[in-house]
Amino acid sequence: METPNLDRLVYEGVSFTNCFVPAPSCAPARASLFTGYYPHNTKIFKNGDSWQRSWVSKLSDAGYHTANIGKMHTTPFDSNKTGFQERFVVENKDRFLQGAEFLDEWDKALMANGLDKPGRIKYRTRKDYHDSLGAFLWDLPEHLHSDMFVGDMAIRWINRHPTNKPFFLQIGFPGPHPPYDPIPRWADRYKDVDLNIAEVSDQDLESQPPPFNFMRTHNVEVDHDSIVHQLHPSDSQRQKQREYYLANVSMIDEKMGQIMEALEQGGHLNNSVVIFTSDHGDCLTDHGHSQKWTMYDTVTRVPVIAWSPTNRFLRGATIDDLYSWIDLGPTILELAGIDSSEEFDAISALPSMTGKQTQGRDYVFSEHIREDMMGLDTDFMTMVRSQKWKLVHFAGESFGQLFDLEADHNETSNLWNNPAYQDVKQSLLETLREWLISSNARANNWGSDWR
Repeated sequence: METPNLDRLVYEGVSFTNCFVPAPSCAPARASLFTGYYPHNTKIFKNGDSWQRSWVSKLSDAGYHTANIGKMHTTPFDSNKTGFQERFVVENKDRFLQGAEFLDEWDKALMANGLDKPGRIKYRTRKDYHDSLGAFLWDLPEHLHSDMFVGDMAIRWINRHPTNKPFFLQIGFPGPHPPYDPIPRWADRYKDVDLNIAEVSDQDLESQPPPFNFMRTHNVEVDHDSIVHQLHPSDSQRQKQREYYLANVSMIDEKMGQIMEALEQGGHLNNSVVIFTSDHGDCLTDHGHSQKWTMYDTVTRVPVIAWSPTNRFLRGATIDDLYSWIDLGPTILELAGIDSSEEFDAISALPSMTGKQTQGRDYVFSEHIREDMMGLDTDFMTMVRSQKWKLVHFAGESFGQLFDLEADHNETSNLWNNPAYQDVKQSLLETLREWLISSNARANNWGSDWR
């Protein structure tokens, strides 16, 4: 990977290697992050579920100027009730059903330049559409690519913001979400690089639960986000898709460097905290799957980097303890000096960042409801994960997944039905039950007006 600017944040800040999203898709994960509650409490289980409130309002009330530039994935997309005083919305690159009619800032910029936004309607006319796995080179002006556009908007916002006004700025880069569409100069940098892509084993595929097998087939038949998945893509197809994905990441890294420069030139950097993260990962054909909606680490484990130029945090520290993505909420509020004693499901990670504590969570959890549009054919799916074990439970079903992560870190050997591990399975199921009961009890003051 060529990510010198993110590398700088890692070398000078604190990075969390074991932070996990509370849901394996965009909107429910984001809603949980910005409320501090799990999806079973927010009732925001999938993309398109309505959510319009967040703890960002606490920052606004405390005197921070709050702004969102780019993707937030609220529903409706342009909701002005999420605590932000300013919003410049840029949503997913390819919106075909949910929100297809919505014109965001990027749509308007393309239209003002007399250009049509690339998406599956255009890509479907390509002869290689069904063979590309969503990897298409960006062929419009570079500055109009969604990640370049969002990065440039953020830089302009920083450049005009006064130094005497504290602010909270959420920058939502659309990439590397599919379609994987890097600009040519970055795609060229990754051409034919040895990426050491793992083989997909028959053992892995044959041991997967029925909903995952159903979803694999569904994603071949339905082109989500301009991707036509394939059950057995070739090495060259997988290579190109991975190259384009990594090129998208490097484009974001480039903009991150320019954002850091803007903070410094504007006199903000010495009093800033920069947090970089993502709302989920992408299988990129690992485990035979496309995109998200599964509970493999490649989807649920997300990078979190926290950086500050002062001695506020440990420098160059790596935290391997378990944390949930929702823990960033009380962490940010605590950094801002705001009382976050409200009974969140979340905990603050600030003690780990400052070296006062290195103990995170014993377990992390993730959950998702049936999503027929995406082919997730199960009523409810829940993950519980410790440092050593992962269990994935499917409500009302006899099948599931159980992995020994120390012996099988690639999650290819499902131990669910192995008689030698039934005690482990039962213990994790009990942990799941106790978590759900305790979480519901903590959220007894949760109000429907938050949605």
